[in-house]
Amino acid sequence: MDRNQLAEHLKFAAELGVTGTSRDATWRRRGTGEARPAAPAPTAAIPAAPSPAVQPVAFSKSPAEALSAIRADIGDCTRCKLHTLGRTQVVFGVGHPSADLMFVGEAPGGDEDIQGIPFVGRAGQLLTKIIEAIGLTRDDVYIANVIKCRPPQNRNPEPDEVETCEPFLFRQIDVIKPKVIVALGKFAAQTLLRTDAPISRIRGKVFEYRGAKLIPTFHPAYLLRNPSSKREVWEDMKVARGLLKSDA
Repeated sequence: MDRNQLAEHLKFAAELGVTGTSRDATWRRRGTGEARPAAPAPTAAIPAAPSPAVQPVAFSKSPAEALSAIRADIGDCTRCKLHTLGRTQVVFGVGHPSADLMFVGEAPGGDEDIQGIPFVGRAGQLLTKIIEAIGLTRDDVYIANVIKCRPPQNRNPEPDEVETCEPFLFRQIDVIKPKVIVALGKFAAQTLLRTDAPISRIRGKVFEYRGAKLIPTFHPAYLLRNPSSKREVWEDMKVARGLLKSDA
């Protein structure tokens, strides 16, 4: 990271309210056998959330191989109508196959549809900064969407599209086994939690979800339009960081 990039990162961290950083990397690595530093338990309530049943993932030698098998199963998907509505390619997911922290968004946008990687546009660049603000990189986490193909004009995915596609996300979660899932935005949070509650009501809480703690927060695209909400996202990310540090 050059001096200009470092200055930009520090400026963004200051906007979030970050007052210091830690160079302790022990909690960033999974499976190293090193002790994780203790952290106070978050004060948010932890209500139970439904976890829809899906077929178990077939045995593989490693999470990376299991994810590759899921991607191969999806193929050049034609299971729902999105493949006829202008999408370029399937956008599966990217990151560490055994990540402790997973981010789930709504669906690919235009940049993601072209590159085949989730969160690479302006909102994705902001997400990268948010990840870095808690001392991690994109390589340390896993990033995916509820829907693997871009809806036309970036509209919200429709119920039949969600029903067809979300089992692949559940399989990804079951392979990765993250400690914390951050649901980015209203659609992702409502879909995963099976609720119609507004994001403003459910953010700030922590939910049990498929063996992980799920934290709803605002989508980075929303922050681009409403930068004053960065502080709330930073509060949510501090809760996520605390859960990652804990042994709970």
